Amino acid sequence: MAALLGTALLGGSPAQAARRDDSVRFATYNLSLNRPTEGLLREQLANPDVDDVYRRQARNVAEVIQRSRPDVVLINEFDYDPVAARLFADNFLAVSQNGAPAQRYPYRYVAPSNTGVASGFDLNDNGIVDTTPGDQAYGDDSYGFGLFPGQYGMVVYSKYPIDIRGVRTFQQFKWRDMPGNAMPVDFHSPQEQAALRLSSKSHWDVPIKARGRTVHFLVSHPTPPTFDGPEDRNGRRNHDEIRFWVDYVTPRASSYIYDDKGRRGGLRAGQNFVIAGDQNADPYDGDSYRNAIRQLTEHPLINARTFPSSAGAVEASARQAGANLTHRGDPRFDTADFADTAPGNLHADYVLPRAGNRIVRSGVFWPVQADPLSRLTGVFDPQWSPVNGFPTSDHRLVWTDLVLPRHPRH
Repeated sequence: MAALLGTALLGGSPAQAARRDDSVRFATYNLSLNRPTEGLLREQLANPDVDDVYRRQARNVAEVIQRSRPDVVLINEFDYDPVAARLFADNFLAVSQNGAPAQRYPYRYVAPSNTGVASGFDLNDNGIVDTTPGDQAYGDDSYGFGLFPGQYGMVVYSKYPIDIRGVRTFQQFKWRDMPGNAMPVDFHSPQEQAALRLSSKSHWDVPIKARGRTVHFLVSHPTPPTFDGPEDRNGRRNHDEIRFWVDYVTPRASSYIYDDKGRRGGLRAGQNFVIAGDQNADPYDGDSYRNAIRQLTEHPLINARTFPSSAGAVEASARQAGANLTHRGDPRFDTADFADTAPGNLHADYVLPRAGNRIVRSGVFWPVQADPLSRLTGVFDPQWSPVNGFPTSDHRLVWTDLVLPRHPRH
């Protein structure tokens, strides 16, 4: 059942939200720390004191995380580079930004992404197989869109231990191996169908050891359901990338799944989980294929009775108007500030716990303009064009405080 009520303190920031001693704060944040060339992110994070638009953005997104204080956070759109992941933790998160409390994450997980990995096929059907990194056509012909291998990757940071030996990745899982998949077979050749990977980045099962219990942090970043043609190849892929977690947490449906080490199946009955990520799918608005995200939000094993919300999203929707005026969804739940002509602001980012986890508080870091912290989210401004037009990102950090059950319901 779709959420009807947000649990955030509207108008308040996460830093002002009381924390229960027995809760764990999970978060997801598409912070747009992708860079146009390979290695540039590492170079910038290694030299944090340089004052340019790139470092200012990195300091700003670090401050958002510091003011939100998640215990476990998925970072989307962070170019794959284990050294860069360490540098961001050491040089930015662990250093106070504008008086915000430094956040130290002794545990992190990073792994390769399908983005920018050449497929060897003409996946955009323009008559050319592009093998030259750095241009749009190369990205279109890669297993996941990227100008170089690993662009738009992911990182998990945690204050609690990560069971590294228990991590499972699904980067190479083939789309065709999902029963009843939505692949547009009339568009992709038989050879392409045999090679295509489901995940546009990767899907990870990252076990977190929190408060004497294990929570499987199930993270991904499905492709946007746009930038294609009438075949809707990206919309269909987005749908099935989301569906992957539906099957993974449902024991009777997961037998077809295999990970990158060949181990088969999904979670066992009763295992606890939190699904997180920029799903690029709104329950009511935008270009999703067959209401893709409702596969999760209406799943009986998932606690989606409440969605994180913010007053800033409501204010932005009214102020920007445009496509927002035609939306069916409640703007309180928006997490992304997109173009106001189309598709408008959307609910795209999610932290979805298993049923049996009690949500005690949640929110979206989207302050109203009167709040001094609105400088971190801002509005589109050409001065930020080298990054993405915003002082941080066009997405907002989403967080949820959970009291973990000793024995989740089956």
